[in-house]
Amino acid sequence: MSSRDLILGRVRRALADVRRDDTPPAPDEAGRDVQYEQAVPRTYLREHGERDVAETVDLLAENLADYRAIVHRTDTAGLPGVIAELLAAHGSSSVLVPPALPEEWLSATEVTRVADRAESTPYELDEVDSVVTACALAIAETGTIVLDGSPDQGRRRITLVPDHHICVVRVPDQVVPSVPLALERLDPTRPLTWISGPSATSDIELDRVEGVHGPRTLEVVLVGGSGDA
Repeated sequence: MSSRDLILGRVRRALADVRRDDTPPAPDEAGRDVQYEQAVPRTYLREHGERDVAETVDLLAENLADYRAIVHRTDTAGLPGVIAELLAAHGSSSVLVPPALPEEWLSATEVTRVADRAESTPYELDEVDSVVTACALAIAETGTIVLDGSPDQGRRRITLVPDHHICVVRVPDQVVPSVPLALERLDPTRPLTWISGPSATSDIELDRVEGVHGPRTLEVVLVGGSGDA
């Protein structure tokens, strides 16, 4: 018996007591199988505790910092200045820019901009000092940023190769309390990247080493409306 047959056998046994739903299979707007969603009960907690918007954003900031991300807060008007300061503090002379990143975000810096090009090699990307992206959403309970490859985020590799990632989160529109609520808003057909702090591993002698599988430094900018930060 192959490993594939063994795994599929375990899946079949696990689903043996799941009743078949009579609802004709049809995907919903997010592409999920409605029949499967109805057949499997989901009685787990969808959110832990009750928090208002401000408390949810505070929890996100706390958990991001716990994962060693560097958190900044500003409003829309202050965002270009914050990004310029972060690039200068990092000593960046070049910054990778996704195709639909709002132009005003980088309007306060003269750092050389590098376009997200399909033909760029990993070696070329490694020469870039920083990357600035938006995000799909952020999860407060886990301190997780999710990218989905949208034009303001670029392809996955541009956030994995450069050593410094500045990620902008729009508050409160892009902040959700929990993973179950996040999954409802994400498109499963898109290339989702889930980021909880800078890249790190403790595989070798349990010593934490950052920057192994992605950026060594993750800076998250929480952007509220004017005066809301």
